[in-house]
Amino acid sequence: MEDLGYVMNGEGEYGKYIVQTLQPPKMDPAFVEFYKTYAERLLWMDGNVVPGAFQMNLTWYRHASEMRPLYKHDEHVHDFDEMIGFIGSNPDDPYDLGGVIEVGINGKLHRLTRSSVIFLPAGLKHLPLSIIELHRPILHFSVSMSGHYGNTRTATGESRELTEPGDK
Repeated sequence: MEDLGYVMNGEGEYGKYIVQTLQPPKMDPAFVEFYKTYAERLLWMDGNVVPGAFQMNLTWYRHASEMRPLYKHDEHVHDFDEMIGFIGSNPDDPYDLGGVIEVGINGKLHRLTRSSVIFLPAGLKHLPLSIIELHRPILHFSVSMSGHYGNTRTATGESRELTEPGDK
């Protein structure tokens, strides 16, 4: 085979920076099972998976849960910047979300029906997040400018880092 000067997938000197299989953080097993009722986590990267990396998560929202609306996270705050996104899967109109997502930002609920990216500066309270309608899969991602994902729940003041050893 002719050498065309490229490296396949995760091979070679820099393949250690390429993640192609899910390596999830330690999470509460009950939450993991609940998450599977409406979503399929695809990829996760953080400093535990690739040393020096910041945290990123990619998930397909694929199923409507039995709960309506679906609240999956409480309001919380981070000491780092975060971006979250919701991308529709309609190839004829990629801006059509294919559902309705409700997300709280500093106590104000926003309903999204279009593909969206949201920047959340450090210290800005955000969520709850609800899937109100789901007509076709929605790609969800989050990017946290931290090597490990953690938050402080605003109602309890409790801080959590999901990737600590012994985490529930």
